[in-house]
Amino acid sequence: MFELRPLPFDPAKNGAISEETCKFHYGKHHQTYVNNLNNLTKDTKFEALGLYEIMSSSDGAIFNNAAQIYNHDFYWDCIACKSQISDDLKTALEASFKDFKAEFLASAATLFGSGWTWLVYDPKLKTLSIKNTQNAQNPVSAGLVPLLVVDVWEHAYYIDEKNARVAYLEKFYENINWKFVSEAYEWAKKEGLNSVKFYIDELHSN
Repeated sequence: MFELRPLPFDPAKNGAISEETCKFHYGKHHQTYVNNLNNLTKDTKFEALGLYEIMSSSDGAIFNNAAQIYNHDFYWDCIACKSQISDDLKTALEASFKDFKAEFLASAATLFGSGWTWLVYDPKLKTLSIKNTQNAQNPVSAGLVPLLVVDVWEHAYYIDEKNARVAYLEKFYENINWKFVSEAYEWAKKEGLNSVKFYIDELHSN
């Protein structure tokens, strides 16, 4: 049985989102994905598998709920606290993008419907890029390692900003936990996709 991970921050003191948003986004939406996955995998071949293995070998409702657990886990860590970027990642971003902030926020602002905007590392090409995914999809399915993500489903920002997605994105960017993102980058370079499994396994065991 999977359990909802603890939030890595105090909901009353987070700079990116409000305590009320956390109450619904984390306490309702994220919890529902966990409940759904437990119910969907009960008495199936997936029941004994870890979250990474389920996400990597399923489709339909099982994949959607497993992926949404991971997507949200990763998102919370990306906004756990405002922190500084490493010199290594800063240099890599400057080499890979003309203006990373502008490109990342523009990609997230223009994503149609519900989904996620990611900074990813390609372990084969050893490159960084920005990717959008719809609904529950994430870049792991394409062999890419997530480093940073912003949730652009409406429930991520509607309580705080109503329909002003851009305002939410600006607040998100100003409160990124760059220490976490920088560490994800270092692990991605060393371990590739295995770093995703290590991350998931630290949070979840089945």
